[in-house]
Amino acid sequence: MPPTLLQFFIAAAVAISAAAELRYGEAPKFYNSPSCPPAAVPAGDGCYGGSAIQVAMTLDEAYLRGTMAAIYSILRHCSCPENVVFHFVAAASSSETRDLLRVVEESFPYLQFRNYAFDDAAVAGLVSNSIRAALDSPLNYARNYLAELLPACVERVVYLDSDLVLVDDIGRLASTRLPDDVVLAAPEYCNADFAAYFTASFWANPSLSLTFADRKPCYFNTGVMVIDLGKWRSGEITRKIEEWMELQKRIRIYELGSLPPFLLVFAGKIAAVDHRWNQHGLGGDNFQGLCRSLHPGPVSLLHWSGKGKPWARISSGRACPLDALWAPYDLLLTTRTNFLQS
Repeated sequence: MPPTLLQFFIAAAVAISAAAELRYGEAPKFYNSPSCPPAAVPAGDGCYGGSAIQVAMTLDEAYLRGTMAAIYSILRHCSCPENVVFHFVAAASSSETRDLLRVVEESFPYLQFRNYAFDDAAVAGLVSNSIRAALDSPLNYARNYLAELLPACVERVVYLDSDLVLVDDIGRLASTRLPDDVVLAAPEYCNADFAAYFTASFWANPSLSLTFADRKPCYFNTGVMVIDLGKWRSGEITRKIEEWMELQKRIRIYELGSLPPFLLVFAGKIAAVDHRWNQHGLGGDNFQGLCRSLHPGPVSLLHWSGKGKPWARISSGRACPLDALWAPYDLLLTTRTNFLQS
């Protein structure tokens, strides 16, 4: 039965009301300290002069609120915020990217950033179903293609997920030392059950399991990475990751989204980042998203990896205690009307 005119206007009013609620405030501008090198300035062809700190993040509607909080936290705690350059990767198939970029520009009118269209439709054919639908989004695999998406002059980048905030200077993370033969650095967890990230079929097949024969593999978190894109390009890392994804389509060798291909290529071959840069798992497990506590030790970065996201729990009135640590960076005006704190 077709909707009545009244039903149409009610639906339109609800949609307009929802859109009106998603208004973000303008964050204050933060300035370099006197000891900072010259601020990053565009130098053409997507390159930046000065001592730019290059940060890559994905941009989509579902995680926009988290992305905005992450950007705000990075700038607020950085010693040289005018040197931070953002590279936003959005799905080429999305019709909302322009609106998302407008939101970013309005909240951070001084921000140095570029955006890139990621061919998510092409990658979709390589994506296998995992234990949680959110992990199956092709945009979740954009980190595999940063070396191709970003200009060749960008040789080092800090990749960050959207469900985190920093409470420390990102410059310290960006300056992580990478030995000559190491492509990336990430928080590493050698106490985790590494075997659980792959299927019994993988471990039963010597031609596959011998992949790790010459190294001591550990789980590491791909939501916080410092990547040498120059080494990535010369080592043809994207091709190697895609080869594992293609094999996964023929023989199921892992279960958890975009992480296992990284483990297959890099586990046991990375530079370990101090755990203070990834207080992870604050979103709970991948099934229920139950509340978690902080891990022992110092904290430089809080990461709501897992099913539960702080903005969703806050909006639903079911916030976990640690979500209060994320709230000060939330720029959504309907949630926080007095967030502009210096």
